[in-house]
Formats: sequence, structure tokens, C-alpha cells
Amino acid sequence: MAKKELKEEMETSAKILRKKENIINAALIIFSQDGLNGARMESIAKEANISKSNIFYYFQNKEVLYIAVLEKVLSEWLSPLSEININQDPKKALQTYIEAKYEMSKKSPAASRLYALEIMQGAPHLMPVLKGPLKRLVREKVSVIDGWIAENKIKPVSAIHLIFHIWAVTQHYSDFSNQIEAVSSHTLRNKKFAKGALDTSIQLLVDSLIL
Repeated sequence: MAKKELKEEMETSAKILRKKENIINAALIIFSQDGLNGARMESIAKEANISKSNIFYYFQNKEVLYIAVLEKVLSEWLSPLSEININQDPKKALQTYIEAKYEMSKKSPAASRLYALEIMQGAPHLMPVLKGPLKRLVREKVSVIDGWIAENKIKPVSAIHLIFHIWAVTQHYSDFSNQIEAVSSHTLRNKKFAKGALDTSIQLLVDSLIL
């Protein structure tokens, strides 16, 4: 293939990826507000600033688009957890993970709300992932935490519940942002408030475990 043709092909692929990313980001906003059944493709098209027919060019139907959005959310969420390994310093590893989770809650509350909606409906589109890749990943990280305990690097703790607690605390600031703002008059967009939330989580979920 000539260099010119290769360049044109790469540029075309990049444009397609950007368009699909734009649609997925718009769909995330609408799905997180209205759910799969309530969301309208017209609303997604308006949010993405494209025609509805253009969406169907890239995604066969609304459910296919919904699954693509969920896959993106899970991929981004699981990346920080995947990075935890036995050779890391436990305090640094857990602190970095909690920081990443808070950053996600601040930057993409819609992603957390969409995930919560899917779970509350019984996870019909996510169950194979939850019972497959996610379950395997969590088991791996449970083994890492148990390894730290065995090496006397942290106090004994239920590793799986520690992971669940980190999820619960950090995602609470997205899933219940309206409640938090009503009670405290702040969200994670407020730097001082966000720092207080992060520091408290690290104190309770990390510092308390370090020997």
C-alpha cells in the first residue's frame, strides 16, 4: 500500500473513532438520565450534534449503543484496579486507587449513575461481565491484598470487603450527588470539599490498615 493511501486510511479510521466516541459520550449523558428504555435516539443525536441516521450508521440500534457505553464505562473504571500488584507499597497502591476513583466520580458522575441504574435493574446487559472478567479481576486483587497481609505489610482485613468499601464510598459522591449537595452545599467540584472526602477515605480505609 502506498504511503498516501495508508495515510488516508489512517485518517479515515481516526475520524470514525472520533465520531463513535462523540456518540458514546452523548449517549452516556442521556442514558444516565433516562435509562435504556426511557432514552430517545433523537435526544442522543441532539446531544451529539449529529443526525439520528448518522448514529445508526455506527450503531445498529439503541441497545447496541447502550452496551458500547457500558463497555467504555467499565473499561475506564477497571483500569486503575488492574494496576494494583503485589510488588507495590500497599499504602501507595490503595491511596492511588482511591484517588483515581474520586477523580472518576468528579469528572464523570454520569458514568457512575448509569452503572448504578444498570445494577438496580438486575444488570441484564452486564451480568456476563460481572460474573466473568470483573469477578476474575477482583479475585486477583483479593489475592494481592491477602499477600500484603501474609507479608505483614498491612493489618488483617477482609480484602473483598475492602474493595467493596472503596467502591461504595467513592461512587457515593456520584450516585448521590444531589443528596450530598443538599446536605453539605458542596460537591466534588469544590476543591476543599473534595480534599476532605479523599483525606477521610484514606484515613479510614488505608491509614488504619498500615502497620
